[in-house]
Amino acid sequence: MTKINLLKPDNKNLPLFLTLGSLFFVFGIFDFYSNNFLNTNITSFLPRIINFFIPLIFAVIGLHFIRIEFSGLKILDNLNKNINTSNFNATLSVIIILLIIFALPPLLNWLIFDANIAGNTKEACTGGGACWVYIKVWFNRFMYGMYPNSEQWRINVTFVAVLIFIAAGFFVPARFKNYLSFYYTILLPIISFILIYYIISGGSFGLEWVETGAWGGLSLTFIVSFFSLIFCFPLGMMLALGRRSNLPIVKYSSLSFIEFWRGVPLITVLFMSAVMFPMFLPDGTYVDKLIRVVVAITLFEAAYTAEVIRGGLQALPRGQYDAAKSLGMGYWKMHIFVILPQALKLVIPGIANTFLALIKDTPLIFVVGLLEVVGMLNLAKTNPKWLGFSMEGYVFAGIIFWIICFSMSKYSQKLELKYKTDR
Repeated sequence: MTKINLLKPDNKNLPLFLTLGSLFFVFGIFDFYSNNFLNTNITSFLPRIINFFIPLIFAVIGLHFIRIEFSGLKILDNLNKNINTSNFNATLSVIIILLIIFALPPLLNWLIFDANIAGNTKEACTGGGACWVYIKVWFNRFMYGMYPNSEQWRINVTFVAVLIFIAAGFFVPARFKNYLSFYYTILLPIISFILIYYIISGGSFGLEWVETGAWGGLSLTFIVSFFSLIFCFPLGMMLALGRRSNLPIVKYSSLSFIEFWRGVPLITVLFMSAVMFPMFLPDGTYVDKLIRVVVAITLFEAAYTAEVIRGGLQALPRGQYDAAKSLGMGYWKMHIFVILPQALKLVIPGIANTFLALIKDTPLIFVVGLLEVVGMLNLAKTNPKWLGFSMEGYVFAGIIFWIICFSMSKYSQKLELKYKTDR
């Protein structure tokens, strides 16, 4: 008979350890569930301090029994590799599982099962769950701000047109691939600006003029984020190159710019751009507040983007520079065709993180009077007819921002895999 060592599970007694591990783990989870949701404590005969930790102890013991190296079972091996590498990791995993079990039912009840969806007034919200009627009634404002209802089709047409122009770059013939950088950094912003100016702003072609103060909601979030993302990346790249330049004027000018913008809070930058900057303009000169805000965010985020890209430039071995110079390449040709492609590939996670931070910083434009989606939520929650429903609004905004940021994160991961090279 094979000797069984309970402290060190092995492959020879795989069925036994799997059975013991499953029983202990299931018992621990069931004890926790019954104690919290069924008002039944099956281990009440034990001292209170021990009784409290019984679910955790049994579940961790269960994970210990199934922690078998090279079991031959793919699911089990993946489980052990990801959440059960040691007793410490097993404890953390069980704690997270128990917290999910504890929080998920009441959360689902509030979000879905006890929520109110039907109706158009506050009186329709009679249950103890979320009042999604509030979101339904204010949905247009959350999407378009104070933009006139009869003209909102113009925003939709503009956004669809911009998306078509963005997608067009993925279908160009191979011989035009080298021009995509020029298209996305120069042509696309110009085309987008023209579309937004003539369609969303209006005032031409028989379209009613709508001032930027009436723009808002998620559409304004997208507009600010789109132009800031497009402009901050090339500017940050030039600053990163400038900071590494051998020319003292270029180097210290770039260094001063980066350190200045990184040392100032964004909310201060926005306030200065909206309130102080117009005071320094000549009489009769006017720059729209939205343009000032986009420029302020672009300059602010460009400083952070520059440091991320500089990290990629410094990560490249000196041999890459020497190899490019040995081929007779000049400064710009060397950086465009050899250095930057490799450096940018290395810092895709950092660039994605900076872009995500930019998108999540857009709600700060509320302080200068531009009501993007969070700004509209703050306005809606003060409406006398809908007092007390700010929680639903912030959950709605959180879900929107999570979807946007998660999508960008997944796309950046695809880029990492696409341009991954073994080193």
